Amino acid sequence: MPVTALVSAKSAGVTTSALALALASGRPTTLAECDPAGGTIRSGLLQNEVGAGYGLYHLAQAERVGPDALAQAFASHVWPLDGDGHRQLLPGLTDPAQAAALGRTWPSLAQIMRVLADRAGQNVFIDAGRLALDAGRLHSTLTPAPMLHQADLVLLVVRGTDQSLTLARYLVDPLRAELAEHGSGPDALGLLLIESGPYRAHQVAESLKLPVLAALPFDAESAAYLSQGGQQPRRWARSPLLQHARTAAQQLEAVAARRQVQREYAPQPASEQLAGVLDRLNRRRRGGPRG
Repeated sequence: MPVTALVSAKSAGVTTSALALALASGRPTTLAECDPAGGTIRSGLLQNEVGAGYGLYHLAQAERVGPDALAQAFASHVWPLDGDGHRQLLPGLTDPAQAAALGRTWPSLAQIMRVLADRAGQNVFIDAGRLALDAGRLHSTLTPAPMLHQADLVLLVVRGTDQSLTLARYLVDPLRAELAEHGSGPDALGLLLIESGPYRAHQVAESLKLPVLAALPFDAESAAYLSQGGQQPRRWARSPLLQHARTAAQQLEAVAARRQVQREYAPQPASEQLAGVLDRLNRRRRGGPRG
């Protein structure tokens, strides 16, 4: 199953979208709230049911002990998002100042996400929050870059408005470069469109030169429930947001599967020695000089 990271240029519904995808997924799912600016699910949807003793920050100390300690800490710090435990949450930071302690933890946590996806067959979603740049590259502290590197898909969450597209446009090239150098390739990057504003999916894709891999409707009532908690809306299971999120989760699985097949069967570049032999053979066929 894929690891899918969600990011944005500014608040565009990343956490709400990640929650909707996690809750709508038809498979066992883990949502990791990895926004260095701090998590909001604890005080929102969960209504402070989860105390500060749970969550992402506590993994930093365990990581310094070793891989086994980190794996055990992770297992003890996830929280169920549903009654049967098929969907679980790693709650985020309670204080943005805690982000500096996670520099060493991100790569190891990214490996845990890969194990959950590859061996446990889970759908994994990462709420990476608002991206921060430093000299045209992802900021080493304010962005969980290793979580993006290990992801099968990185979704830039945008709305169909001029403001959202303008802000997102400055992130496209740095993200492509980052994924080309450290991730699974620049084609891992795509868009998740929140259908709010005048621009439709094809216009958004053309504007940002990226494919829209999934879209979610602007469903104010359902979004308010996911971001603030409280009384679950009537007909929640049939709400537009949850219904479209189910379709979106399936689409993302399919895209990730296609990318995996393409990577496995992509032609491998020839070595320099083999390239030289082929070049000499071609020149002989053309009657050129034999070096």
